[in-house]
Amino acid sequence: MTTLTERTTSAPPRLRGGTPVRLTEAASGLWRVIDVEGRIIGHLEAQAERQGVRYRARRFHAGSRAFRDLGAFWSADDAVECLRLGR
Repeated sequence: MTTLTERTTSAPPRLRGGTPVRLTEAASGLWRVIDVEGRIIGHLEAQAERQGVRYRARRFHAGSRAFRDLGAFWSADDAVECLRLGR
């Protein structure tokens, strides 16, 4: 399977109604995921692949000063749930 590494340039993905987060743009195809208390809980990155758009859940790790991938999902909702529940 060949993966295209270009980020998408589309608008933020629409999440299921009632999802207690908001997305703010950090870069093209990259959004900060912010909880109801205003804390950044991670990032959502959209990447174009041959089969469609895949969403990566990423979180900053202060100890290594780097981002860590938590998983890649075909659904933005699933990626956000990974960030919300993986705290």
